[in-house]
Amino acid sequence: MTNIMNSKAFTEARKKAEEKVKELNLTEKIGQLSQFGTSIYTSEEKYFEDHFAEGKIGAYLTIIGAEKTNKVQKDLVDASRLHIPALFGDDVIHGFNTTFPTPLAQSCSWNPEVVRRGCEVAAKEAYRSGIKWTFSPMVDIARDPRWGRVVEGYGEDTYLCSRMSEAAVKGYQGEGETLEKDHVFACMKHFIGYGAAIGGRDYNSAEISDQHLHDVYLPPFAAGIEAGAATVMTAFEDINGTPATANKYILKDILRDELGFEGMVVSDAGATSELTHHGFAENEDDAAIKAFNAGCDMSMQLMGDYYNHGLPVGINEGRVSIEDIDESVTRVLTLKYLCGIMDDPYTDESISNEAFSDDHMKATYDAAIECAVLLENDGILPVRNAKRIALIGALAGDEGKRNLLGPWAAHIDPEKTVTVEEGFRKALGESTEIVYSYGCSVADDGDENDDNTIAEAVKVALECDTVVCVVGETAGRSGEASSYANIHLPGNQEKLIDALVATGKKIILLVSSGRPVIMTNFNKKVSALMQVWQMGSMAGQAIADLVLGKVNPSGHLTLSHPRSEGQIPIYYNHYNTGRPLYKTDRWKTCYRDLESSPLYPFGYGLSYTSFEYSDIKLSATEMAEDGEIEVSLNVKNTGDCDGAAVVQMYIRDLVGCRVRPVKELKGFAKVWLKAGEEQKVTLRLPASSLAFHDFYMNKIVEPGKFKLWIAESATDNRYEFDFIVK
Repeated sequence: MTNIMNSKAFTEARKKAEEKVKELNLTEKIGQLSQFGTSIYTSEEKYFEDHFAEGKIGAYLTIIGAEKTNKVQKDLVDASRLHIPALFGDDVIHGFNTTFPTPLAQSCSWNPEVVRRGCEVAAKEAYRSGIKWTFSPMVDIARDPRWGRVVEGYGEDTYLCSRMSEAAVKGYQGEGETLEKDHVFACMKHFIGYGAAIGGRDYNSAEISDQHLHDVYLPPFAAGIEAGAATVMTAFEDINGTPATANKYILKDILRDELGFEGMVVSDAGATSELTHHGFAENEDDAAIKAFNAGCDMSMQLMGDYYNHGLPVGINEGRVSIEDIDESVTRVLTLKYLCGIMDDPYTDESISNEAFSDDHMKATYDAAIECAVLLENDGILPVRNAKRIALIGALAGDEGKRNLLGPWAAHIDPEKTVTVEEGFRKALGESTEIVYSYGCSVADDGDENDDNTIAEAVKVALECDTVVCVVGETAGRSGEASSYANIHLPGNQEKLIDALVATGKKIILLVSSGRPVIMTNFNKKVSALMQVWQMGSMAGQAIADLVLGKVNPSGHLTLSHPRSEGQIPIYYNHYNTGRPLYKTDRWKTCYRDLESSPLYPFGYGLSYTSFEYSDIKLSATEMAEDGEIEVSLNVKNTGDCDGAAVVQMYIRDLVGCRVRPVKELKGFAKVWLKAGEEQKVTLRLPASSLAFHDFYMNKIVEPGKFKLWIAESATDNRYEFDFIVK
């Protein structure tokens, strides 16, 4: 793969940008560092026409459509002295029009190709709608499901998130030397530590040691930069007491100097202005100066005009240097040359963006069937030869048209969403009768009519031979500003489940949500339990085909499912402590009133078939500090249907100069096998992947004894091996 930020095209684009900067006056330079637009949460649009003539606009946010962006672009270019076009950006998170499963759901596929393909399709639709820049992927490590934005990321594990980060960048930007047609600039966010917000409360503070920051939170960003990510977005939170948007240590010392990032840094929306609320800046001008000096090249603004107003003040006061302004402007213009808008700023309006085309809908279906995680199954799944199916739940019907898409689905057409009911009817045709019942509201407070609709659902269940119930969250219950202390099923949905269980029927329960919900009250009461997340435009068809066995569930969890909110944060790669975690002895690190282990661990997922691992071999049991071990094994599908095994490789550094996690994922492979088929799998373990930062912040591979596991989840200890690093 070519990293476009290291390409000849990038070098040439930067040279052109350096020359162009010489032509700009100070107002025009600072204008290039300002992004304007509106929130995705409002339909109001502003173009800031009064800024055109002075060249005080560098980019736009959330203005979409080829015709619209072309008009705004033409007015801006014609009115400005040097005719420099704007860069149009948008929150393209998991699809543009055609909606893919949420990023958290995609990560549960354990297949980076799912992520790459989804970003590729989204980029194509966005590009043809005038967008050249997306504010995605979110690569924050998140271990608190109360935080609504866990839905936007790839889970709790650093290694897996790093692989998904690479895939997303490749999907958005392509793999050429320049930003080619149908691709957009990626923007990794939020730099850095946003997923560690205290208490899972959005926008809250984060306290992270330097070692933990480098070993856990930084690698996914490093992986994306290595893949060529062109831009990075700052985070809202303060980290160790300094707001991320004005934090020189993370934006310059780490991002620029350590990671070698040469792209452009943009603030999150309004984060510059929030420096005053943090108590870090005295006023708006002070906020602009501090953010810029810390390394924030461009300010994304929904209100106010912070850089255009504040940076001239900073220059006049001697607090901001012209040299720094020129460097930031050069970074912005480099991207404009690299994507071609300096030569041709307009989008071809005659070409369809292929929204909801057969190819794009197939791509989102292919993604969805890999994301569902089967958690429980007493043999009732897959459903075969049912005569009359009770399909129960608001999310299975018309309310699913919007809610199955999840949050951050801004440019959708809900009528294009395949509901669960539609999926079942299409899959079964006339062979099986489908009887739909609403069940109950999925709103937080329920509905005054829930008792009646639950009674009706019970009646329907009693009249059918198979009962499928869909419960979960609305799309708006996760995402930004959607943190919850209570992450049980909203409203009266647990009451609905209990009423259905009381019928004596076997209940197949499907959970559609943007986060792990607390399942302890019902997970063992039902006959089958599947986490189907929020699967996007083809959700209903994918869910029906999974339940009916037309495809085999192959997802595995990337966020540990807690038994109770009191366990949070909960994650597999914790430290052992002096009194080992998860032991039941009261004198250990445990709860007196609750089992300490997760309800379902990281890496967990069932299948309709079974797999056997055999002939597991390490190429060596010793390696040098710059060496490598290969682990090979045979994987056999020992069941009677096709399926996919997710082979996971974990290690543990037994003794270190710093306490090491009980397990760390260091490799994985998703292997598709026909019934009875066997395949050899090889996983690489370079010694460099064992590195961590010591007390003095030296990155080291420490000699010593290690454990290695080949496993089906983080708690699978059947296949254990020893090796030594010398």
